[in-house]
Formats: sequence, C-alpha cells, structure tokens
Amino acid sequence: MSIVREQNTSRDGTSEHKRVVLAKAVMRAFDEWELPNTDRQVLLGLGADNRTTLKRYSEGRPLNNTRDLLDRVGHILGIYKGFQLLYPENPEIRAGWLRSPNRRFQGRTPIEVVRQYGLPGLLMVRAQVDRMRGH
Repeated sequence: MSIVREQNTSRDGTSEHKRVVLAKAVMRAFDEWELPNTDRQVLLGLGADNRTTLKRYSEGRPLNNTRDLLDRVGHILGIYKGFQLLYPENPEIRAGWLRSPNRRFQGRTPIEVVRQYGLPGLLMVRAQVDRMRGH
C-alpha cells in the first residue's frame, strides 16, 4: 500500500473523497431539515465547542475518519433517505419531524432522544423511520 493511499484512507477503508461526499450529503440533509448548529452537533456527536469542525464540513472538507462519526452519518443519511421515500412531495414534514414531539418517544422530539442517549438514541430514531417505511 502506498503512503498516499494510507493518508487518504480511514482505518475502515473510507477514502478521503468518500468522506468529502458524505460531508456534503449530511450537510445538505441538515440544510433541508433547517437544523440549527446545536442540533447538527448533537446528531454528529460533536461537543458544543466544536463549531469549527461543523464549519469545516459545511465547507466541503472530509469528515474525520472516526468510526463513531461515520456510523452516525450513515444513520443520519438513512433517516434522510427514509423521509425522501415516505414524503417525496412534502418537504415541510421532512423538515419538521426531527424537531417535533413524537408519541413514540414519550412526547420528546427525535433530536432530544439523540441528545439524551447519543448514538443509541440515533439508532432508535433510525429504527422508527424504518418502521414507518415498513422495514
């Protein structure tokens, strides 16, 4: 393996180019959902003091090559795709669902579930979207 390949590939084999594509995709989802930076940080597992990392991603720089972040982005994009399939003609529902109280989460918003439980909370939210789609 060449040194260049080692520098451009994460430990799990995700290339730098793919991490750039993922960063753009997740930021596009966040923009469509009209999420404030604090909610974006929660979903990505970033601390409140990590606004510069979020800004880098919004500028099209590659995601950090951590397993946690790549897993989170995979689930976020799964939620995004699920809503594109469930509500292709209703961007208002797609934009508001993550911030709306949900009886399946005891009246909490999906963002609050992720804030409380971290990655397991994100998995709970993704599972709910998958159930809504009948999977």
